[in-house]
Amino acid sequence: MAVQASSGTMSRSQTQRRKRIVQTAAALAVRGGVEAMQMRSVAERAGVALGTLYRYFPSKMDLVVAVVTEEMDLLEGGIVRRPPTADTAAGRAVDVLLRATRGLMREPELADALVRSLIMAEVKIELDVRISDLVWRVATGNLEGAAGEDGTAVDRDSTDYVLVGSLTSVWIFELVEILKGRRDVDEVEHRLHTAAERLLASF
Repeated sequence: MAVQASSGTMSRSQTQRRKRIVQTAAALAVRGGVEAMQMRSVAERAGVALGTLYRYFPSKMDLVVAVVTEEMDLLEGGIVRRPPTADTAAGRAVDVLLRATRGLMREPELADALVRSLIMAEVKIELDVRISDLVWRVATGNLEGAAGEDGTAVDRDSTDYVLVGSLTSVWIFELVEILKGRRDVDEVEHRLHTAAERLLASF
C-alpha cells in the first residue's frame, strides 16, 4: 500500500509539488465538483506522473481531505489575523462557524467535499476535531495556542470541550441542510446563536 508523504518530512521541492497538486485538485472541484477530481486528471494538470500523485495521496479521499484541510488553514489564518470581537463565548464561537459557512458556500462543491470527508471512514481525518479546537480557543479567549487558560493542553474530555464539540456537530448538520437547499445562511445563523447561547452559557 502506498504511504502518503508527510508534509513534515518533505523537501522544499516536494512540498511545492504537493501544494501544486492540492491547488489543481481544488480548481477541478470548484469547476466540476468532487467527481471532477479524477486522479489521472489531477496528475496531468499538475504536471506530475500518476504514480507520483499516488505516493503523495494514496486515494482520492486523501486528496479531498488535503483540499479541505487547506481551506481550513485559510480560515484559521483569517481568524488569527481578525479575531471575533463579540463579548460572549457564544457570540465568538458563532462568528467562527459563520465565517467557515460563508467561505465554504462560496465554493459549495468544496463544502460538499468537507461533509463527505467528515463522514467517510476510508481515511483517518480529524477535521471536526480541528474545528472544535478552533472554536474552543476562540470561545475561551485563547486564540494564540491550543492550551487552556492555565497553560495545560486542551482536555477534550472536559465538560466545556464536549459542549463545544456538540456545537460543532450542530454546525455540521446545519451545513448539510444548506447543501440540501433546506436552509439559507440567515436561518443557520439564527439556529447557531440559539444553540451556542444554551451550550456555552457556562463559559
